[in-house]
Amino acid sequence: MSTLQAAADPDAPLRSVTLPAEWDADAASALAQLVPGTHAVDLATVASRWVDALTQDDATARSLVWLLLLRQAAPTEPVWSCEFDRPPGFLVNLAAFISPGEGFAAETFVAAIRLLSSVLRSAARTTADQRNGELPLPDLFAPAPEAEAPVKPAAKDSDEQPAPPVIAGDIMLTNLDACLAGVGLDYDSEDGRAAACAIATLATLTAHSGTGPESLPLPPVRTVLPGLSETLRAVWREAAVATETPLATVETGFSTCSAVDGLLGVEACGMAPVFSLLRPDGRLSPSTRNRLDARGFTTETALAGALAGEPVLPLPGPNAHMAMYRALTGFIDRMPARPDPTAQTLVRKLERGMRRALPPRHGGFTQKTSIGGHRLFLRTGEYEDGTLGELALNPTRESSMVKGLMESFGEAVSIGLQYGAPLEAYVSSFAYSCFGPSGTVEGDPVASYATSMLDYTFRALSDAYLDKKLPDGPHQDSQMDPDPLLPLDFPAQESDPALRKRGSLRLVS
Repeated sequence: MSTLQAAADPDAPLRSVTLPAEWDADAASALAQLVPGTHAVDLATVASRWVDALTQDDATARSLVWLLLLRQAAPTEPVWSCEFDRPPGFLVNLAAFISPGEGFAAETFVAAIRLLSSVLRSAARTTADQRNGELPLPDLFAPAPEAEAPVKPAAKDSDEQPAPPVIAGDIMLTNLDACLAGVGLDYDSEDGRAAACAIATLATLTAHSGTGPESLPLPPVRTVLPGLSETLRAVWREAAVATETPLATVETGFSTCSAVDGLLGVEACGMAPVFSLLRPDGRLSPSTRNRLDARGFTTETALAGALAGEPVLPLPGPNAHMAMYRALTGFIDRMPARPDPTAQTLVRKLERGMRRALPPRHGGFTQKTSIGGHRLFLRTGEYEDGTLGELALNPTRESSMVKGLMESFGEAVSIGLQYGAPLEAYVSSFAYSCFGPSGTVEGDPVASYATSMLDYTFRALSDAYLDKKLPDGPHQDSQMDPDPLLPLDFPAQESDPALRKRGSLRLVS
């Protein structure tokens, strides 16, 4: 064990958090978030509270602690505070069931799901009186029966409505992409989706064992992972047995983001793909190392390929997330929110944290132009595929402040482009921006008039890299209010002295 100083958020005071030595600072922050307050936190003390509340069996208690220390499973946030007004649940880290050199440990996974299902059903019986949020009150507002009403005969057993199933708790799977990376499968592949469906089916069959064959999903056609098909058939034979006293239902699903994910070392919550190759501290994530090993790369060769501009590890996108969602539907009880493939791609690209630097020798062009008599040098840098990756703006005859601002602005745009920001977003934001200097454009036929230096810059980039030539904006002179006309209310009488006074004025244009 080791003691770290951590806090639930950056604004909170630091607390002493004691946890296993191989766990990182993110796990310490997650534990500080799970246990509110400002006092010191000890994982052993905090875990013993919910373990004692869930079970009185010493063997089961040791197994729960062992799953937590291996970071394979942990209870949901309310259980850490021993709040049982709702059915409890557990999060299962799929990537923690990958054994080096052996692949997915299916039998260990089944044993863990059976243990958690048994604990949830036992907790459902012992904590049923604490679930004040689920008390059924069907007859609270029912009208009183009339005295003269005849007594209806009791309904037969076949006519009675079946009672709603009792939900003992939830088992939520997480870290799917890292699990697939551990067995050498891509998230965006047919084999990856087949393996995910087989693992989800195995969890659902195990959790539904003892509830009757009506609630069992059909196994997938392909399993892909070695040895998983035999385990699936064995679990199916055990679960597909009719029973007159079905057990309480334990539902399966995929988790949403919570502090428990940080405690288990999860890279991507639920069924979402991993969008970053790096950990928050800048080191390679475990899934990245597994993907490199599966492709025969070392860290050095992968770095050399990345510097050469080769796509060493292509990351899955929103379309892959949607394909995985469709594949898993029907093999698990609860599906998360439907992913949106049409969501803004800019945010996803920036969240990846990977900067695509320009090669030391690259192409581009330099354009010398003048806007309203003010000289500007526009320089670009291009990748091997011809896309824009760098922008430099240098106004030669401006003040030092204007030069610094323009050069800093070009560097900021370059950083955004290298992190994946689309050029279209910059063009739509800064083209036709109006501020001085503005005026006639000399030296570049792409524009004859510009409302500002940025207006000219991004219209020139649109023409060069987007094949879209934008027209000139309205001249600022045409937008100014016209000069008021001189008063022409001459008097009707020529003998009026005012007429002679005005006649002495000369209007010079």
